[in-house]
Amino acid sequence: MTLTLNRPEKLNAFNEELHLAVRAGFEQAQLDPEIRAVLLTGTGRGFCTGQDLSDRDPTKGAPDLGHSLETFYNPLVRMIRALEKPVVCAVNGVAAGAGANIALACDITIAARSARFIQAFSRLGLVPDSGGTWLLPNRIGEARAKALALLAEPLDAETAAQWGLIWRVVDDDRLPEESRSVAMRLAAGPTVGLGLIKNAIHAASANTLDAQLDMERDLQRQAGRSRDYAEGVSAFLAKRAPVFTGR
Repeated sequence: MTLTLNRPEKLNAFNEELHLAVRAGFEQAQLDPEIRAVLLTGTGRGFCTGQDLSDRDPTKGAPDLGHSLETFYNPLVRMIRALEKPVVCAVNGVAAGAGANIALACDITIAARSARFIQAFSRLGLVPDSGGTWLLPNRIGEARAKALALLAEPLDAETAAQWGLIWRVVDDDRLPEESRSVAMRLAAGPTVGLGLIKNAIHAASANTLDAQLDMERDLQRQAGRSRDYAEGVSAFLAKRAPVFTGR
């Protein structure tokens, strides 16, 4: 499934309508066994600039931004992380605010060389959300996380990859082809095992080694009972390419 943020005149900033459309897409991906990977990208000059601020006017009363997070952004990040199928994000331009952190929450993030990641929250007197205060220090350490969040300076795609914040940078004209190729490769893979890999890696930062070893045991037991594992072994022994069904 390809989900494309499509408000190019607003640099794909989120409003309620866009939130509901993206959520519906991920809900469909969760329920439909024929969907075995998700590719998330944006149209136009940017990936996403976070919240559409024209939807809010603080001069007319202080908004409850916590309600906005609880209703829209937090459920989306949780859905991306919990989906037992790979989520690839193609960042085709600026990714700012919540847009940056939603991109970083995906499993494999590929950025165009011209892309920029901006933790723009401090410019508005806000705190990084959509998982930003967890994703940044866990991936790049406290010093870099604080500098990005406090200074709100753009981070170029090359540096983001060098720091381990994203997976890969490609030339702008290659981004659609490269990201789709990765998503199609994952969609043809052993979906059960790929979902279990996500679960294990997400748990690792909070687990002790002993707890992680126990989790690996339990997940490997589950993976070993899948049709995909049987197909993988059969294909290996027969010296042929496996044909996985995602079951």
